[in-house]
Amino acid sequence: MHIPSLTAFRYFDTAAQAGSFVQAAHLLHVTHGAVSRQIRALEESLGVELFERRNRAVFLTPAGRQLLHVTAPMFERLEDVVHQLQQTQREHALTVSCEPTIAMKWLIPRLGDFHASHPNITVHLMTAGGPVNFSKTGIDLAIRRDDFHWADSVFGLKLCDEMIGPVCRPDYLRNTEASQQVRLHSSSRPKAWATWARLTGQALRQGSKLELEHFYLCIQAALSGQGISIVSKLMVGEELRSGQLVAPHGFSKDGSAYYLLSPQSLDQNPRAQTFADWLGDQLAG
Repeated sequence: MHIPSLTAFRYFDTAAQAGSFVQAAHLLHVTHGAVSRQIRALEESLGVELFERRNRAVFLTPAGRQLLHVTAPMFERLEDVVHQLQQTQREHALTVSCEPTIAMKWLIPRLGDFHASHPNITVHLMTAGGPVNFSKTGIDLAIRRDDFHWADSVFGLKLCDEMIGPVCRPDYLRNTEASQQVRLHSSSRPKAWATWARLTGQALRQGSKLELEHFYLCIQAALSGQGISIVSKLMVGEELRSGQLVAPHGFSKDGSAYYLLSPQSLDQNPRAQTFADWLGDQLAG
């Protein structure tokens, strides 16, 4: 026995409950013709008429009413199960927003450790910076530098102080005259060089500048020997350990810090608390 497609039954059920092919098309986000074709194909497959068509109006036939008694509770039950499955998935997922370069250079390489330690929690990672609207985005946690004000209702946990400093390839300072050295600037933090000079008392020599959109691009430019970039220490840990980059002046606190933001206290969300504890361990290590 050949059973028609679930799509055909769905179109029938929607049209039967709406009492209109036009309204069914609106609810299903398809054309009126698409609804008509699906129902006609269903009628031909079953060998019975399901609707009586009179003066542009449609009415269920006895066969149509019989079928609706089956499809209505079937789709209602199906929707309930889908909702439950999605709810279960949400209960085991954690949506985290993080500033792009920190996510790429620090967080992502460590997420494997989190998944290994907590296989029951799925992390959905989003990259963004600045203010976050928890209610509109559905984000559970956000890792942000405190360069903006967040509402008093937002819970904030300090993760670490920001440490900044210039980095370059080991051979760059040796092979490039001071007057020819290029300072790499990130447009996402345009005052980083001036802040570092003020903190350390270093004078910024006149010279060429190259402005790039993100710190990630500045790091790549430094790795390719195009100049010296001010970066966060969190962004270049692996490059420093491997010797690809050096920090000739070390790193200095710039007065800002990274925070884990949440729309509610962490103790109200066990998954969020687990992730926060893991972040603390990673930063301490």
